[in-house]
Amino acid sequence: MTASNIVERVAVDIAGRGYDILVGPGLIERAGAEIRERFGARRLVVVTDENLARCHLPALQASLDAAGLRHDTVVLPAGEKTKDIHRFPDFLEKLLDFGLERKSMLVALGGGVIGDLTGFAAASLLRGMDFVQIPTSLLAQIDSSVGGKTGVNTRQGKNLVGAFHQPRLVLADLGALRTLPPREFRAGYAEMVKYGLLGDAEFFAHLERLRGLETADRPVLAAAIAHCCRMKAEIVAEDEREAGRRALLNLGHTFGHALEAETGFGDGLLHGESVAIGMVMAANLSVKLGRSASGDLARIWAHLTETGLPVSLDGLPGAPFTIDRLMAHMGHDKKVVDGKVAFIVMNGIGRAELVKDVTPETVRSVLAEFGAI
Repeated sequence: MTASNIVERVAVDIAGRGYDILVGPGLIERAGAEIRERFGARRLVVVTDENLARCHLPALQASLDAAGLRHDTVVLPAGEKTKDIHRFPDFLEKLLDFGLERKSMLVALGGGVIGDLTGFAAASLLRGMDFVQIPTSLLAQIDSSVGGKTGVNTRQGKNLVGAFHQPRLVLADLGALRTLPPREFRAGYAEMVKYGLLGDAEFFAHLERLRGLETADRPVLAAAIAHCCRMKAEIVAEDEREAGRRALLNLGHTFGHALEAETGFGDGLLHGESVAIGMVMAANLSVKLGRSASGDLARIWAHLTETGLPVSLDGLPGAPFTIDRLMAHMGHDKKVVDGKVAFIVMNGIGRAELVKDVTPETVRSVLAEFGAI
């Protein structure tokens, strides 16, 4: 086996519910064999979207057929709006129409939207079913498919209704990334930068030297994905339900989710793009609080800009945004404690911390500097 074909294994060590993340090429074609070997002859329902159904579903179905696994498929519209809470009941009933039993298993073939939605369905149906994640976007492979966070969006905000429900297996196929539009790849890369900023300064420096991963060789890309998965696996094993350290994974998300809500969770602002802007805002806040040097902010701004990610509100649909509306969205954030919004800030690159005493005036000054009115 050549270096470019090696599959990396990352173990998520949660008592009684641990699982493997496999990172490498050809995993969609091997999915049936992996599932059959680990879980036996289970009845499966594959959930995917219209875009993935065209490019990856045939290979997955052939793999399941070859392994002798009975399976059905639900194909949903592509895009964040599929995660709307008002669409969720219809999705559950489509799944129930297949006559599911508790031993049945759901398989999420797609990006973060499909993974979050399928995971929440698995947590809800029959009071809990097994599911497998086959993430097809960079963002999903390094972040949303790992750790068991599932959920749907409401008009008040993103992922405010959901559950912690761990997958049984994650298959991160590098080949799926070849079909990603460049913008989608860059959006996922923002979450990779996040891992360096919150807990690994050397990894961020490594990404700076690479100047992004769009043209990286397969072993380099696989190593970076596996590194992010190991970081998240370690954090999740320590703090599965986000009572402490896991909150650091939300670096940039408090600002970013507010922007997503204000732009209507549409294609005008992808989740990773909102995180990129949110991380720059969080770095700005960190400087204002005296926790980071202005040079750190400059490095973050420069790297995100160099890799083609947005770092300002200019050109976003609906801009200019009002400070009051963005603040209102933040008030619905899951990190609100005793009525106050908590923020993830950086004590320099690679050292993040949850801070609960940021004044509204300071937050408003950050938003104003980015063009909110």
